[in-house]
Amino acid sequence: MASGYSSNALQAIAGTGAVPEPPAKLKLYSFWRSSCSQRVRIALNLKEFEGLNPIKYVPALVDGDTVIADSFAILLYLEDMYPQHPLLPQDPQKRALNIQIASIVGSSIQPLQNYPVFNFIKDKLDSNEAVKWTQHHINRGFTALEKMLKGCDTTYATGNEIQLADVFLEPQIYGGIKRFGIDMSIYPILARLHEAYMEHPAFLDALPEKQPDAPSP
Repeated sequence: MASGYSSNALQAIAGTGAVPEPPAKLKLYSFWRSSCSQRVRIALNLKEFEGLNPIKYVPALVDGDTVIADSFAILLYLEDMYPQHPLLPQDPQKRALNIQIASIVGSSIQPLQNYPVFNFIKDKLDSNEAVKWTQHHINRGFTALEKMLKGCDTTYATGNEIQLADVFLEPQIYGGIKRFGIDMSIYPILARLHEAYMEHPAFLDALPEKQPDAPSP
C-alpha cells in the first residue's frame, strides 16, 4: 500500500525532517508508543540493526527504493531479506503456530485498542467505558493465547529461541499491563514469557519509553 511513497514523502508525513543515517540502508519511521512499531524494533534488534532507532510514525520501513508500511509485512520482508536470527521455524507446525499467534495479536486484539476506536467510544460514552471495552478485548485475546500455549515449557513461546510469535506477544502484553492495567496473574504462561522478554536486550531496547521521540518522564 505504501510502496508508492518516496522516502521524502514519508518524511513529510512523519514530520521528522532530516533523519540520521543508520548503520545500514534501512530507515524505520515509527511512533514511540505504537505496539506495531515495537514489533519491528524488536525484529531489527534481533537481526543486528541495533543502531537503527525509530523516529515518529507508525511503522514504515525504507530499504533503498523499497517502502513497506505494515508491521506484519515489514517483519516478513526482514525475514526474507535478512536471514540472520530467523523468526519463522522450518517445522511446519511450529511455523503455523507462530503465524497464528501473530494473527491473533495483530488482527483480533491490537486493532480494537487503537486510539481511533478508544477515542470513538470515549466520545460516545466516557473514558471508563472505553477502558472496559479495551480490557474486554485484550482479555478475550489473552485467554485464547493462554489456551493455545498450554503446556509451553520452553524459554519463549514456541521454543528456546525468539521467533515471530514472541515479537508480536511482548508489545501486546507490555501495552496491556502499562496502558490498560490487565491482570496478568490469570495468564501464568503469558506472564512467564513477559518476564523472559524483559531480560532480553532486543526487547528492552525496543521499549516505548526508551525511544527518542518518547515524552520526557
